[in-house]
Amino acid sequence: MTENQQIDVTSNNRQFLSFILAGEEYATDILKVQEIRDWTQATLVPNSPDYVEGVTNLRGQIIPIINLRTRFSLPKDDSLKNRIVIVLKIDDGERSRLMGLLVDAFAETYDIAEHEIKAAPSKISVIDDEFIIGLATSDEKMLILLDVDELLTSQELTPTINDNVA
Repeated sequence: MTENQQIDVTSNNRQFLSFILAGEEYATDILKVQEIRDWTQATLVPNSPDYVEGVTNLRGQIIPIINLRTRFSLPKDDSLKNRIVIVLKIDDGERSRLMGLLVDAFAETYDIAEHEIKAAPSKISVIDDEFIIGLATSDEKMLILLDVDELLTSQELTPTINDNVA
């Protein structure tokens, strides 16, 4: 690492891990990421919403796996060979827990300055505005920055997972 490449710890840079979903690049705060795993079939949970792929045992802890394509109403593509699960530590304000996001592929990590994060225009996608931190551009690519705490603790999702995993 050269002197020019050193991270300025006094700035307001944040690191994001990005992933691919239906050809678009999304990112989440890297501090939420616990690990990245290859996709293996999860154990189905009866009466779960279609976006819950099931549960898996992660070193003795049972975690739900959310299919983000299905959650965002994107078309299914079972031909994908490089699907991964991003295990995230989610904090709902009262407790934290692990959850997995099934996505198409890992992309990159980015350092993004706070001032480079722009508000997303409202109602531009199938994703609720409350789940988007903002948009950022890096190397001519547009990233959609997700608020995974909001996404994975939404009123719609939380009761379902708690009922089925407990």
